[in-house]
Amino acid sequence: MTMPVQTDNASEAVPATVLCVDDEPNILASLRRLFRSQNYRVLIAESGAQGLAVLEKETVDLVISDMRMPEMDGARFLAQVCERWPHITRMLLTGYADIQSIQDAINSGQIYRYITKPWDDNEILLSVRHALERHALEAEKRRLEELTRQQNEELKELNSNLEAQVEERTRQWRAEHEATMAANEKLKRNYITTIKVFSSMMEQRIQNAPGHAREIAELVRLLCGELGLDARETQDVFVAALLHDIGKIGFSDELLATPYTLLQGESLHQYRKHPLRAEQLLMPLDDLRGTAAILRAQMERFDGNGFPDGRRGLEIPLGARILAPALDYYNLQQGHIVQRHLPQAEARALIVNASGKRYDPNVVAAFSTVVDGGANTVQAGVAVLSGELRPGMTLAADLVSREGLLLLPAEHVMEERMIQQVLDFETKSGARLSIRVHPPKPQA
Repeated sequence: MTMPVQTDNASEAVPATVLCVDDEPNILASLRRLFRSQNYRVLIAESGAQGLAVLEKETVDLVISDMRMPEMDGARFLAQVCERWPHITRMLLTGYADIQSIQDAINSGQIYRYITKPWDDNEILLSVRHALERHALEAEKRRLEELTRQQNEELKELNSNLEAQVEERTRQWRAEHEATMAANEKLKRNYITTIKVFSSMMEQRIQNAPGHAREIAELVRLLCGELGLDARETQDVFVAALLHDIGKIGFSDELLATPYTLLQGESLHQYRKHPLRAEQLLMPLDDLRGTAAILRAQMERFDGNGFPDGRRGLEIPLGARILAPALDYYNLQQGHIVQRHLPQAEARALIVNASGKRYDPNVVAAFSTVVDGGANTVQAGVAVLSGELRPGMTLAADLVSREGLLLLPAEHVMEERMIQQVLDFETKSGARLSIRVHPPKPQA
């Protein structure tokens, strides 16, 4: 599916342009074939210097650069792209699990995402599509903001006697402002959706059960509501729950498969660094600073015996104090902490018994209320079968596959084409999806 891009100087949509930079011709050939199959306009360069030369002549929406290249590596190249063409979206292609190098590239080049080689075609296409959607929204936002600024200037110059013209221009301004607000709202929704997609991808690498992170995030959301957190604080903790394993991306399969209580020596030392790695990976992103602070403190204990900083009591960020029992509740059930899978009741009892030691007593009280069903845990919307979907219906909850992969985000408005894709997916997978939609508004 082609991702059209709206230019600032023309209302006509044109195919998105992707520049691929890699010193290996076979990699470039593979990327060109893959992206051309989606009708993207594909440019290639075999070095960072060639890539900069292309950018001086061509209008590019997305740059994908390899990390290891002679003369100018991917981090230095993307840093120059960021400085000279800040509106171009940047992605990093890396063939080795070097967290420090990836972090350097994130810091210097402010990359949107990194992709490991060898890649999965579907995953890289999905990443590129989301990147281009975000790029298009930001371009449209800039256009609308500039248009709003110009119209404000024009309004100042109008003669006070031309009241009718002023009113007409005011109506136009309001329409453009509403369009800007709608674009911002869509950008926010895509932001959360992108995080959910990335969380699903991490689950496959970390070997968690399908939907593990979303279950933790939903429990966290209910805890935040029970404790009276505002929307911004709740979002920080919700996103932290989705990304709680990001610091483990570089772990070996053996380390990932070993329960925490069995770790020792260098393995334990490496494991205890993952909260710091999580913070370092997210710190360059201003919107995730609060989430990064929560992830750094996710393994702290209320009695001060946690890590990495040994914080005690209320010194620990509230978001981390909320996240800790939610994480352990599910990890105990999945065998990530001890060598066996605990039943829900036993996992709940361990959380409650650790109140005041491992966990904040106030949070444990809220946890007991939520887990015991005292909080409002009613599922949003009404359940429907795929055959009952109609254009215009809005999803009340994320639509996920049996494997836990996000198919469509909550609040997505269904169209005829998407409904058919849902029906086709159920037919091919042989499994019925759990679909919840908002009930129709009553007629006035």
